[in-house]
Amino acid sequence: MFDWANQPYNILLLTFIFAPYFTSFVAPDPVSGQAMWGWMLAISGILTAICAPVLGAIADASGHKRRWILFWSALYVAGAWALWWATPGADSATILFVLVAFAIGMVGLEYGVLFTNSVLPTLGPRAQWGRISGTGWAIGYLGGLIALFIMLALLAENETGTTLIGIAPILGLDAALREGTRAVGPFTALWYLVFVIPFFLWVKEPPIARQTTGAVLRGLRDLGASLRALPRRKSLFSYLGASMIYRDALNGIYAFGGIYAAGVLGWSIIQIGIFGILAAAVGAVGCWLGGKLDSRLGPKPVIMACIIILIGVCVVIVSTDRSMVLFQPVAAGSGLPDLVFYICGAAIGAAGGSLQAASRTMLVRQADPARMTEGFGLYALSGKVLSFVAPALVALATTATGSQRLGVTPLIGLFVLGLVLLVWVKSEGEPEFQCVSSSS
Repeated sequence: MFDWANQPYNILLLTFIFAPYFTSFVAPDPVSGQAMWGWMLAISGILTAICAPVLGAIADASGHKRRWILFWSALYVAGAWALWWATPGADSATILFVLVAFAIGMVGLEYGVLFTNSVLPTLGPRAQWGRISGTGWAIGYLGGLIALFIMLALLAENETGTTLIGIAPILGLDAALREGTRAVGPFTALWYLVFVIPFFLWVKEPPIARQTTGAVLRGLRDLGASLRALPRRKSLFSYLGASMIYRDALNGIYAFGGIYAAGVLGWSIIQIGIFGILAAAVGAVGCWLGGKLDSRLGPKPVIMACIIILIGVCVVIVSTDRSMVLFQPVAAGSGLPDLVFYICGAAIGAAGGSLQAASRTMLVRQADPARMTEGFGLYALSGKVLSFVAPALVALATTATGSQRLGVTPLIGLFVLGLVLLVWVKSEGEPEFQCVSSSS
């Protein structure tokens, strides 16, 4: 239910509704809006990367993760709710307020996920971690899908002042002031407040016999020891490196998929929205099935299979445009390229979601059970360190070739490199932690 509760921040605010609204209607112009949005995401990402391992170590030392999650939840809700004040054509002070509010909510989201992931080993025996993680991710996709449909059907207005189903925004919201679209902030906050309740009611943190006195110094000392020992823990070290690279490639697909569809295939916003809905729906099913395979086979085969599928998707994308499919020419006006890209969207949803869910399970197997939040902090740090590489390589390849289609080629290389680094990752994790994890 935590995955269900927090997913709208990604789908509604970060991807499909608020981000395009901000750059198109709140900022002075789309170019400066995109630049401001990019800097805001970069700064919030840096804050997350720098502080995540430290906060994780402190939380492990103090033994009170639920209190931390409650604090991050407050940031999430406050940041999301404040987006209501993102009025069209806002002045510079309001724009700065909105960007800071979004960053606060984004930090709350990232840290909330980090701390909640660290609770995963306590929810069931080792053999069930994959199923629990995959099911959680599937439920999150489903929640995001339903939230997106509600927003498009009942609240978010288009240029004519009506929603996707042809009605005015509900609750008497003024379409001329884009109140239906601006309601995405309070809607996301309320969604989280309601649906996170089962998590706090029924997910119990096991009692830990630790004193909070001196937790900060103890946590920092433990983090230093973990970082010094990291090169000797070859499996964890290799996994952090591999996941850092293939997660960056996956984020590149998410970031440029819609841009590619619009620029190369000429898709409308409605078609891109359908693409997103399809990816989320298939992704929910894929995560559920991937979780079952994870519990049966372990996370490593699932991760490798998902990467291979995504490599195939990238090859198809590079070889498809309006004039060809898999480098084979098609008739003018053919709908085959659209059909192929919709299939690619379904594959991205299924493989991408399963990859993230299995990656979460793999980290649980690799990390020290007594330092689980710190482990996810290192995982978050590794995910941010090279987060600029995929966008930079895509931009460089696009500039060098003058082609959006060929511009996504570097993502193939990143996926391949991540796949190669997985060779040194032990599926069961470090030997000294296997018996401890199994008994838990």
